[in-house]
Amino acid sequence: MASISSAGLGSGLNVESLVTGLMSVEKQPLSRLQTQQSSYQSKISAIGTLKSALSSLQAAAKALTPTTGQTATASFSAYKATFADSTIASATASNSAVAGTYAIDVTSLATNQRLALNTTYTAGATALDFGSDSSRTLTLTLASGTTSTITLDSSQNTLTAVRDAINNANAGASASIVTDTNGKQNLLLTATTGGTASTVTLGGTATFVDPANPGTPVAAGSAFTQTLAATDAVVKIQGVSIATKGNTITSALDGIDLTVNKTGSTTLTVTRDTSDLKDKLNAFVTAYNNLNSSIKSLGAYDPTTKTSAILNGDASLRTIQSQVRSALTSTPASLSGSAYQTLSSLGVSFQSDGSLKVDSTKFDKAASTDFSAVATAIGAYGSALKTTTTDLLGTSGVIASRTDGLNASVKGISKRIDAINNRLAIIEQTYRTQFTALDTTMTSMGTTSTYLTQQLALLSK
Repeated sequence: MASISSAGLGSGLNVESLVTGLMSVEKQPLSRLQTQQSSYQSKISAIGTLKSALSSLQAAAKALTPTTGQTATASFSAYKATFADSTIASATASNSAVAGTYAIDVTSLATNQRLALNTTYTAGATALDFGSDSSRTLTLTLASGTTSTITLDSSQNTLTAVRDAINNANAGASASIVTDTNGKQNLLLTATTGGTASTVTLGGTATFVDPANPGTPVAAGSAFTQTLAATDAVVKIQGVSIATKGNTITSALDGIDLTVNKTGSTTLTVTRDTSDLKDKLNAFVTAYNNLNSSIKSLGAYDPTTKTSAILNGDASLRTIQSQVRSALTSTPASLSGSAYQTLSSLGVSFQSDGSLKVDSTKFDKAASTDFSAVATAIGAYGSALKTTTTDLLGTSGVIASRTDGLNASVKGISKRIDAINNRLAIIEQTYRTQFTALDTTMTSMGTTSTYLTQQLALLSK
């Protein structure tokens, strides 16, 4: 926009001051719109804070919702397995375990299979015969069915190279070289894991040189001799001998995986573990309290300073608060006749500030008295809160609707601001043109006045 910064120098008329003063009045509607737009943008940010807190509550509610196709009891059941002597064995329990006490007697541990190469070689001597091939393969197959194939090129023809290739492959066996008193080297293989399932069988196209008959190399499958056979552990549970695969037992007790570490007798105790469900419930209460705190903060009013928070009086705030609280206080129909029908009966109650608090002692007592009823009640409320929060956060929910409305308002005001700015530019140019013309006229009149005064003075002489 063109401007005349020197206007008024001739007549003494302060054009800049006049234009600035008039434009400050003209810009008042623009300032009001900018303030209104800033308010809408602050509300959008506040709705975003509310959405984040609501999303966290939704996630916590989902954690309290039974898995599809499972009962609440099955979804939330957890067990812990403890040995009287943890040095003898260890165990993990799944949700299909059965509480009880079991006598465990470990008679022997599983052994690792060992193999030795039938031929010894001088250090650095050629141990593999590649013939005319540039590469050969060495396969290690475990009794469990896993096969690993190692590819060796013609440069890997010493025992050292074979050892390194096997160890780098992590194929279920480790290799080492033993040197005898005559300086001859032998290759030893040891199964990585004990038990018959880890028994190793060698094969492939690799062939070992036979120093006694160099023209007839020996295939890998027959080049080794087993020096120690693999065996499984010998274990009794409640006096009953059970089948093992190495030192791991996975199917002897429902939902329990055992690993034996040494021989001896001990006792395994399996008990229900309610800590996981309790942790999920505490996480839910924390998420709700965070939402409650956000609602109070965003909708606050200070009567002393007579100032309101950004969402004070906002209908969306009241809607969210009302629907979430209703889901927490309305007894789900599925709990009709249940031993526990309210959250307060489980130890979860509202405080004077609207927050929730878990009475740990009350919850533990209820869970130990009737875990199934407690799990069912928590699952019902979790499902109700999941539905409520999902609806509130959905594309047609209150969060999306309020955000869309505020964005539309910001966009509308932006258009009005652009229009006003264009009009103000024209108005300012008009003012400058008019006052510049006035300045020119006044300067001209001043010149004429000076001339007339001079002429009159001459006539009087």
